[in-house]
Amino acid sequence: MTEMSYERARPSETIAGLLSAIAIFAAVVGVAWHPLRLIPFAMLLSLVAAAMGGRHQRLAFAAAMISALCFFLGMTIAVIAETPLW
Repeated sequence: MTEMSYERARPSETIAGLLSAIAIFAAVVGVAWHPLRLIPFAMLLSLVAAAMGGRHQRLAFAAAMISALCFFLGMTIAVIAETPLW
């Protein structure tokens, strides 16, 4: 029987994945509730997660793209609905 080698995730990789997930959640919530309060924070979190690297690079990239899309959608909805941005 062959031995299977499992690589343990480094703590920084785990934190990068968590930051990416939080960024996606904050960006999606920001579309419906004050886009200028939450989405820049989500963008910053996704960029920090991308800089940390590791095995969650694709998730961090997705978080950055989702944050950018949510910023565009949130600002568009806020302008069309004539709601306050802050």
